[in-house]
Amino acid sequence: MLLFHVIAAGRCWIEIDGDSERRWAEAGDVVVLPYGDGHRMGGTDDAELVDMASLMPPPPWDEMPVIEYGTGGDPTQILCGYLASSDQLFDPAVRALPPVFVSRPTGAAAAWVRASIDFVLGQSTKVDGIHYAAPTPIIELVLAEVLKLHLASAPAAEVGFVRALRDPIVGPAMALIHADPSRKWSVIALASELHVSISVLDERFRRELGMPPIRYLTGWRMHVAQNLLAGTQLAVATIARRAGYESEEAFSRAFKRACGVAPSVWRRTPG
Repeated sequence: MLLFHVIAAGRCWIEIDGDSERRWAEAGDVVVLPYGDGHRMGGTDDAELVDMASLMPPPPWDEMPVIEYGTGGDPTQILCGYLASSDQLFDPAVRALPPVFVSRPTGAAAAWVRASIDFVLGQSTKVDGIHYAAPTPIIELVLAEVLKLHLASAPAAEVGFVRALRDPIVGPAMALIHADPSRKWSVIALASELHVSISVLDERFRRELGMPPIRYLTGWRMHVAQNLLAGTQLAVATIARRAGYESEEAFSRAFKRACGVAPSVWRRTPG
C-alpha cells in the first residue's frame, strides 16, 4: 500500500514511526511513503498530535473527506491518498526505496505537477457541505511522474533497477544493502548471507546492473545521503554514519567523487 501526500499550499513536516527526524515539504512537493509506514505530520506552529482517524469518518466514503485541524496559524493544504500495487518495487521485504521521501520537481515537471494540483483542488472543493471526489487518474499520473523522477537518481536505474529486484540473487542482495546501508558490507559478507559464491554474486550484479556489488553499494549509499541532505536537517557527520562511513572526511571525499561537490555544497544547491 503506497501512501502519498501532495502539498498544495503552505509548509509541513513528516516523520515516520521509529525515526524522529523530520522531513520538510512545501507547496508543490510530493511526500511518498512507498510501504505505507505509520507516520506523523505537523505544521510550522506547535500543535497537539491527534490520531487522524479521530477527525474523519471510517471508510468507505461516498465523498472525499476534508479535514481541517490546527491552532490557527498559516494554513497548509494537503491532498492525501493511496495506491495499491503488487510490483516488487513496493514490497516491504525488499525496501527498494526509502521509507519516506520528499520529491521536489523542478523545471517543466514542477510546472506540470503544479497545474495538476490546481486542477485537482478545483475538482475537490467544498460546496454546501458536500465534498467532491478528486479525479483519481490525475493523482496517479502525478505519483507516477514523481516516482520516475526519484528512480532516475537511483544507482543503475538506466540498466534495469526494477528488473534486478526480481533476480533471485541480485534482488535479495539489494534488499540487504537497502535495509542496512551503514553496515560494513563486503562481497564476502553479501555472498555469505545469500549462500552463493563470490564469483556468482559478482557475475549476476554485472549482468543485471552493469556493475560489481561494491560499486552498487557505494552508489546506493550516495543515493541515501542525497535523500537525507535534501529532506532533513541532519548534520553531515550524522548522514555520513547512516551512509556507512566512519568519518565525515571519508564520506565527503566519496560524495565529492560521486557528485562533483562536497555534501554541504550539494545541500545548498537548488534543485
